[in-house]
Amino acid sequence: MKLRIFTEPQQGADYATLRAVALAAEELGFDAFFRSDHYLKMGSVSGLPGPTDAWVTLAGLAVETTRIRLGTLMTAATFRLPGPLAIAVAQVDQMSGGRVELGIGTGWYEAEHTAYGIRFPPLGERFDRLAEQLEIITGLWTAESAYSFSGAHYQLTDSPALPKPAQRPRPPVLIGGGGPRRTPALAARYADEFNAAFSSVADSSAMFGRVRAACEDAGRSPDSMTFSVAQVVCCGKDEASVRRRAAAIGREPAELREHGLAGTPDEVVEKIASFAGAGARHVYLQVLDLSDLDHLELIAAGVAPQVLRGLVTDLSPMARSPHRARARPSAPDALGRAV
Repeated sequence: MKLRIFTEPQQGADYATLRAVALAAEELGFDAFFRSDHYLKMGSVSGLPGPTDAWVTLAGLAVETTRIRLGTLMTAATFRLPGPLAIAVAQVDQMSGGRVELGIGTGWYEAEHTAYGIRFPPLGERFDRLAEQLEIITGLWTAESAYSFSGAHYQLTDSPALPKPAQRPRPPVLIGGGGPRRTPALAARYADEFNAAFSSVADSSAMFGRVRAACEDAGRSPDSMTFSVAQVVCCGKDEASVRRRAAAIGREPAELREHGLAGTPDEVVEKIASFAGAGARHVYLQVLDLSDLDHLELIAAGVAPQVLRGLVTDLSPMARSPHRARARPSAPDALGRAV
């Protein structure tokens, strides 16, 4: 089980703030720093000082960090052409020494498209474009010679398919979403990891099951897929601390306990264990108050060691299940350190 920090900068964070969180996450031993890819705030927050670009941010962090993995949940396929996106991600992967992961989806937030003059196609077309983008991006990264593609939305002719990413054959690709048909099929064809975001344990398990079935239909072993969840986190050493952190993000403790990872470290560990029981091997901890670095310290000290001790022991029978996520070489501990 890996614990990863996940941020939502469109709610109000400049690069300096994101840098501080990423450096703290690295120092504290978390496995990865991920960020959303949005250009407009959501809800009643101010959003100040304004949006930052996901891949510009990750390029900066690539040279300011040394170990932590970096990625997006999720890059919007509507924002960028697939060729230039493949170049940008490959370049950031080189800059980081091979630590980048590309989460990519259809895009869903119509208001940010309107605000910045980005076309927002109907859902069916967005899925069609995403499918072509996935084929093009992975094709450009893995092509051994000139690459061409002719689709309904994108055409490439004799691309040099350069630069190549540092990771070979390519950086990991993440796909997520609750769609019952097209999302699992795309994940089975292109993804290294499938993410269930902000869903219950039961709903996450059902999504994982659909992706496993899609893998089998595609002739792929379900064990080759890593499954993950994203959940808001609000952890406190006692109930007063939980209430204070919940208030800071405009939420109620009871609601966060039901719909996220909230409470004391023991409570958060118990909820993480339930997602692990459903098959999750990465947990993206959505941190909404980016000024509260003490929160990260508490999770690193109070949650992560229990995740390592408890889940490795309690879930060892499940680790032998045919439905488990694929074991990787040099398996990391709960915070991503090699063991």
